Amino acid sequence: MGRVTVTPMTLIRPDLDSLPAYVPGRAIPGALKLASNEVALPPTAPVLAAITDAAIAGNRYPDLAAVALTERLAAERGVAAEQIAVGCGSVSLCQQLVQITCRETTDEVVYAWRSFEAYPIVTQIGNARAVTVPLDGDFRHDLDAMAAAVTPHTRLIFVCSPNNPTGTVVHKGEFERFMAAVGPDVVVALDEAYHEYVTDPEAVDGIPLLERYPNLVVLRTFSKAYRLAGLRVGYALAAPELATALRKVCAPFSVSSLAQAGAIAALDHAGELLSACKEAVGERVRVRDALLGAGFTVPHTQANFVWLALGERTADFAAHCLAQKVIVRPFHPDGVRVTVTTAEEDDRFLAAATTFRVSP
Repeated sequence: MGRVTVTPMTLIRPDLDSLPAYVPGRAIPGALKLASNEVALPPTAPVLAAITDAAIAGNRYPDLAAVALTERLAAERGVAAEQIAVGCGSVSLCQQLVQITCRETTDEVVYAWRSFEAYPIVTQIGNARAVTVPLDGDFRHDLDAMAAAVTPHTRLIFVCSPNNPTGTVVHKGEFERFMAAVGPDVVVALDEAYHEYVTDPEAVDGIPLLERYPNLVVLRTFSKAYRLAGLRVGYALAAPELATALRKVCAPFSVSSLAQAGAIAALDHAGELLSACKEAVGERVRVRDALLGAGFTVPHTQANFVWLALGERTADFAAHCLAQKVIVRPFHPDGVRVTVTTAEEDDRFLAAATTFRVSP
């Protein structure tokens, strides 16, 4: 028998060739970057001081269980420490959710589309099957259709509110009806990465619902309102059994000492950090109004970004802005997401956007 030649490529899962890539926001010297939903302001001075102090012990491994941060979060959020799992950003927790719920290639993960671009990636990495449900005509989750998409193979559902990239929210009443329709046998992850920017009184808040729905997982992050995107720290709140499972599949030491210290300090100084969210809320209204006046279709947003529904003109708009050194995030062929930031930077974006012909 002839010898079979083994190459590195033959040792790798062939389905990874079709794995969608997570596209980070571009950075070009001298250009205004509005593609990544980053906060323009740096961490506050006390947070920077805590990060610096933690760096002194950089020769030591971080606390594997993130005990101090977990206990602080438990006190802040009004839950037991056993209900919290800290992760390397909420993206990592999304992947851990697939790992703890999906066993077979026939297992299904349901999510709206378009929604957070990491969902299809973590689903495929977890060897599960993605089931996507289109947003409705108002760029919102169609929860009735998502509930109807549940089958005996469904293991996990992602609900993103505010939705990335459209900024729309799920309302409390409709979410509770959705949970009743789905039932207790499927894990539902309510991804609230932009929770701190929400002002709609009807918007769902997952934490008060945890006791009522033991299959609910609430995801939060320090990357946005708390200005720690570069340190990568997020957390999940869930029933103790789910939180324990998430901790079991977390990569050891993936949440650095700097991240843990920075997150605790951010909670210490949350008042100052969250007050800046009010400025973003005012700016998103101003930016949306200006875009609507220029003829763009822009849904109501409850996040720190706006969504321009441009369809096939998405790439043209992104190129138009780039020519004026403004970097936006195109999701061709659906639309463009643009971070709302300071008034000065927003004016620079609007100057570029309003010179674009919406109708060809």
